[in-house]
Amino acid sequence: MVNVFEFNGIRMRFGNQTVLDNVSFSAERGQVIALLGENGAGKTTLLRILLGLLAPEAGSSQVLGLDSQVHGAEIRRRIGYMPDRPALYEWMTVREIGWFAAGFYPLGFQKRYEDLAQQFSLPDKPIKSLSKGMQGKVSLALALSHNPELLVLDEPTSGLDPLVRREFLESMVDVAAMGRTVLLSSHQIAEVERVADVVAILRGGRLILCEPLDVLKSRVCEVIVTMCDIETAPPELPQSSLLMGAKRHDRTWRMLIRDLDDAGRMGLSAESNHASVEIRQPSLEEIFVACMTSTAEQFQFGPLAASEVSSAGQKS
Repeated sequence: MVNVFEFNGIRMRFGNQTVLDNVSFSAERGQVIALLGENGAGKTTLLRILLGLLAPEAGSSQVLGLDSQVHGAEIRRRIGYMPDRPALYEWMTVREIGWFAAGFYPLGFQKRYEDLAQQFSLPDKPIKSLSKGMQGKVSLALALSHNPELLVLDEPTSGLDPLVRREFLESMVDVAAMGRTVLLSSHQIAEVERVADVVAILRGGRLILCEPLDVLKSRVCEVIVTMCDIETAPPELPQSSLLMGAKRHDRTWRMLIRDLDDAGRMGLSAESNHASVEIRQPSLEEIFVACMTSTAEQFQFGPLAASEVSSAGQKS
């Protein structure tokens, strides 16, 4: 099966600053892939390389089997793209901009656009008179009306109110359910958690994690240990587990741990110096914060093999 998109060893520098450092990952059909990272992590640069709008210093990327640097125009025609600041002709009405865009696509575009405009409750008014949320829905309708196999969204919910943002993100599940793939870059981690099948995290231009969300959450737990005495060092962990982050308050340690097996949990509970041990599943946001604040050696998991990613169950 051909990957819908893939990055292979992407490297990019602007002057002396390394923006992307050997980034490689891919996705198959019908997945929602969330691309997460701090401001300046390289997310937008990576998306622009995928679309053929920037040439990387090294490495390659493909979309639907087409090389981004050779077939950029064809890729942009076949996919749907919604940038963080959509470029819309604001003097046009909602209906007029659909009619205008239809001239660049095969027959059927305008009818699908008008159906989406009705579905999104878009009034036929000049775009400049619409709220930012409504303008975002216009941009999304334009991006979807030619039935793209891949939808690329760069911070699409920035500035939207919480209700509209949630409605927008949940609509991405419907898109994936139709067999399309969504590549979503966003800062709204708590809401992305509701819709993502796969999570890719960039830090300082490096891909530090790429896993199916359900696999990631099953492999990471928060362990809260209250010590009998005040200890300056965190409790000892089995060698098979990985400490992603730890904080201490008085006698209590809160640790985010990866791959803590049943034997390790029993060992922590049985330790004589531990007054109590509580284990809970952290949110994606808590895992993300740990990845952003820990030392690189602690969390450099690397991407899973494509077979592991593709075998993850899809959200319904």
